[in-house]
Amino acid sequence: MTLNKTPRWMKSALTEAAKCDVQMPWARGARRGETITRRAASAMPRALSARAIRA
Repeated sequence: MTLNKTPRWMKSALTEAAKCDVQMPWARGARRGETITRRAASAMPRALSARAIRA
């Protein structure tokens, strides 16, 4: 019996996963920040025009 707690297949799977460099859509980072900023900028004129119509 060995004292190794991590199976050999799991070590190789983790090694291969670490090599992966594909950007996932839900990944957080600069691209996500740009998208949020762009959405906020496009929402501002609509909010201001809606207030002008109600006033």
